[in-house]
Amino acid sequence: MKANGLWTALPIRWLDRWLPSEVPLLAGAAILVGLGAGGSVWLFKYLIEVATAFSFGWLAEQLLQPWGSWTVALVPVLGGLVVGLIVHFFVGVERHHGVAGIIESVALAGGRLRYWRIPAKALASVVSIGSGASVGPEDPSVQIGAGFGSMFGQLFRLSDERVRALVAGGAAAGIAAAFNAPIAGVFFSLELLLGELNGNAWGTIILASFVSAVFTQAVSGPQPAFHIPAYAFHSIGELPLYLGLGLVAGPIAALYVRLLYTFQDLFHLWHVPRWCKPMAAGLVVGLVGIWLPQLFGVGYGTIEAILAGQDLAIGLLLALLVGKLILTPVSIGGGFLGGVFAPSLFVGAVLGGAYGLVCEQLFPGLPLAPPAFAMVGMAAVLAGAVHAPLTAIILLFEMTNDYRIILPLMFAVTVSILVSQRLQRDSVYTLGLARHGIRIERGRDVEVLEAITVGEVMQRTPVLLFEDDTLEEATDKLMEIRAHGLPVLNRDGELTGILTVQDIERAQTAGKTRVSEACTRELVVAYPDESLAVALRRMGVRDIGRLPVVDRDNPRRLLGVLRRTDVIRAYDLALTRREALRHRAHQVRLGAVSGLNVEEIRIGQGAPCAGRRVSEVPWPRDSVIATLRRKRKTLIPHGDTVLQPGDILAVVAEGEALQEVRSLCGDGGAAHRNGRK
Repeated sequence: MKANGLWTALPIRWLDRWLPSEVPLLAGAAILVGLGAGGSVWLFKYLIEVATAFSFGWLAEQLLQPWGSWTVALVPVLGGLVVGLIVHFFVGVERHHGVAGIIESVALAGGRLRYWRIPAKALASVVSIGSGASVGPEDPSVQIGAGFGSMFGQLFRLSDERVRALVAGGAAAGIAAAFNAPIAGVFFSLELLLGELNGNAWGTIILASFVSAVFTQAVSGPQPAFHIPAYAFHSIGELPLYLGLGLVAGPIAALYVRLLYTFQDLFHLWHVPRWCKPMAAGLVVGLVGIWLPQLFGVGYGTIEAILAGQDLAIGLLLALLVGKLILTPVSIGGGFLGGVFAPSLFVGAVLGGAYGLVCEQLFPGLPLAPPAFAMVGMAAVLAGAVHAPLTAIILLFEMTNDYRIILPLMFAVTVSILVSQRLQRDSVYTLGLARHGIRIERGRDVEVLEAITVGEVMQRTPVLLFEDDTLEEATDKLMEIRAHGLPVLNRDGELTGILTVQDIERAQTAGKTRVSEACTRELVVAYPDESLAVALRRMGVRDIGRLPVVDRDNPRRLLGVLRRTDVIRAYDLALTRREALRHRAHQVRLGAVSGLNVEEIRIGQGAPCAGRRVSEVPWPRDSVIATLRRKRKTLIPHGDTVLQPGDILAVVAEGEALQEVRSLCGDGGAAHRNGRK
């Protein structure tokens, strides 16, 4: 603990001494995050190659091969055993898998991740992929990068906003290093993690992704992930075929998302030691892999073969499609660590390849290339699964270095995501969060905002403009209060419009001088009795920073103004309120959130802490007293709360700290663990 405290104190002492300004501080941190992510992901990919060569080289061919070709099925089983032990002893139980956990942290915890667990998780991912589990390397790569961002943010004790920006930059750097795709990394962070554009975050994300890509290309070369021949879009007549591909890819993506969580539920219902489950999943993968070895591991070799135009039968492609749709959920649900990003690319490639072959046979007069459909299918299924269309389009461009089929690509991706969202509202990442009552939109948990109304947080006495005001007077008011827009009233005090900076610029260009001539009359409004979640969605659809709040029965009566900053403040307040309620009613969930052990410990007669205030007891540093239950009442203990014999404390602690708390509570012992008797 002392070494860790010294390590944490050194950056703070440096900051206190030199007092760097915000821009160089964030830039320096972004560079460190980019270098750390780039170097670590490069090492991660190298270790995957080593693990794969060991598993399917020496282990499968030299050690197991003499017993028969069927013994290749044992490779994922042995890998599952190693992964299960690593997770059991060094990682522990986590609420959400991979990127979903990062999304939750950015939205709810200021980007603060348990970065010290990431090396063990990365090692488990290396063994998972190397032993043939049907998972990808991108989730661990994103976690590695995001972990660096969170680590530097916490070491420098930065604000939540800056830590979020560094986590998003680390995630972008992870994608840049994993796929040699820096632009896709930037869009990945913006679409999936932040949900909206912020000036400081934008620069941090770009710089971290750029540095990571420069490092990756310096050590691995600038070549794209896949080497493919040139394919072209010949005529508008081909677009209906790509429409069909999008209509097929959407349901496949939605099915993929549902299967992932269906198999997680099935494995959760299987009451065996957790470390045994990856072995069972490995057995399923291994048995299928005897006949379809292309399904082992990431499958990039198969994708490249399809894109290169190698002759693969439609039956084989469809078998690979079904196999991947089953084995990836089995692998993830069984406890293997890895990503769902690359498997969705594999599913899209085999789907598009099979679809292209069918179209080629049905329309022999058209100059169709099935590999072109495979390329588009990759982006279409990916977009439908992760609900990030820009990321999918840009990633495909950067992975193939081919921009010639942009029109069918954009068309199929759009159709696919529309169909997928219609069938499955949540993405592969957000469905797990939604099942825990967390629904993220624009980087915020809108379920939290459902409990707060617009009337609670709106600005009730806003600065106003009147139709008779001149534009010069309006400009002075906007500059004085540093606002981008203000509501406009007529002489009777009725709301008639809103005037923004953009309205003033357009009016001055047209020679107008009065507010009445320049203001926007078609208004988007909010009502005081509706939830902030509804108002936030309305802001997002129109990209509006403020909404006039009006009487529902009289839309021309202005009651106040709701600004985006008001929503953010209310959001933080709502999170605090929700956490307090959770502490009072659900100690079990506290253990899930923290990842630590939660025990209820009874204070015994004559215990060292009995009769003393909470603040007077020398609790171990790595422990938290979450709640106190006294008879039928559950309390949140404060520093002046006097502890009494018979009180039951909900304690978050592990190891030596937990033993110290037990000693302080005397011979009462542990009443429950994780809420179970």
